Amino acid sequence: MDIQIVKSDMTYSKEDGYVGHVQFTCEGHQAPYEITFHSKNAKEWMYSLNFAKESGPEQEILSLEEILEEDDELFDRLVNEAQRKLESGQS
Repeated sequence: MDIQIVKSDMTYSKEDGYVGHVQFTCEGHQAPYEITFHSKNAKEWMYSLNFAKESGPEQEILSLEEILEEDDELFDRLVNEAQRKLESGQS
């Protein structure tokens, strides 16, 4: 799946662990997305996928969620993008 990163960030605190966000677009999808990551140990990630701005077609977000569950490479790319911002101190 061809995606374009729009914006990413990640923060860390002892209380919350790692919290990251990545906004991105997907080729062929009408609306941009934002995925939020959370992990206490930076190894096991929970996530929430939402439309970044206005809602788009439900079928498109459901399809993307299914892809994220199956495509470890895409999921890791999004996590790594957010982690890179934490490590470099960028937003």
